[in-house]
Amino acid sequence: MAAISPEETGFQADDGLELGPTLRRRQLGRKLRGYREQAGRKVAEAAKYAGLRDATVSRIENGRHAIRPGNVRLLCQFYGVGAPTVDTLMRQAEESNDRGWWTAFSDTLEDWFETYVDLESDARELLTYSPTLVDGLLQTPEYALAVMQGGWPEITKSDLHRSVELRQARQEKLHQRGSTKQLHVVFDEAVLRRVVGGPEVMREQLESLIESAAKPNITIQVIPFSAGAHAGMKGAFSVLRFPEGFEDMNSVYLENQRGSVWQERPNDVDHYSKVFEKVSEQALSTSETTELMTSLVKHL
Repeated sequence: MAAISPEETGFQADDGLELGPTLRRRQLGRKLRGYREQAGRKVAEAAKYAGLRDATVSRIENGRHAIRPGNVRLLCQFYGVGAPTVDTLMRQAEESNDRGWWTAFSDTLEDWFETYVDLESDARELLTYSPTLVDGLLQTPEYALAVMQGGWPEITKSDLHRSVELRQARQEKLHQRGSTKQLHVVFDEAVLRRVVGGPEVMREQLESLIESAAKPNITIQVIPFSAGAHAGMKGAFSVLRFPEGFEDMNSVYLENQRGSVWQERPNDVDHYSKVFEKVSEQALSTSETTELMTSLVKHL
């Protein structure tokens, strides 16, 4: 195995963009595993030296455990890593434990959804099939309010507005200048025809979708009623794809009333990716979708 140089310790994906906390831990864990393997050490040996459990070292290397700077120092000492690189890795361990921007909304974020927002922030491509409502990354504030009030009438005004603010913060990451994140959404025609929040709210939502569809990193399609049976009829899903070098994190997100389910096995990700591809083929083209939305705006 080739030696790992200090220059390789930066927190960047292969596309040059900065990584978020989850991918930082994953990248740092990989580097520590690389140093261990380069030194010819086993997990059990490293764990014993650092005073850790075998499982803890494995989770550190898989990016699924907080990485304490002190543990990094001990592990690197055991692996014979030079001082300049150790200092860099210890600093990165501190940075990898920084909490993401979304923690400002922890008062309104369910734990299961915080995981999604975390990974959504790092994903480079989002493929979403949404048969019942406009995807959260494309909702206007008024539409989002109407959706939440309709689905959770007992929600407090404070939680309601905080939830809307969270949606807007997520959208800013997608719409910010220079963003390379790609969003491809396929809606069922019912999403466009259901008048959520009243005619004015729905008109503004459709106009916002038309505007979003014109952006280079956003693709919007609609499956018309005339398509009949189609590949996405078993329910909503989102495929998250990550930067080059992190493809093993590609996953599928399925949300329900009480939480979420993640499909992470390569066969599952491949299956949903093929379903999305088929759904896209059965949907209207982007230009036809825009024409349909423009027509619906005129009738509201």
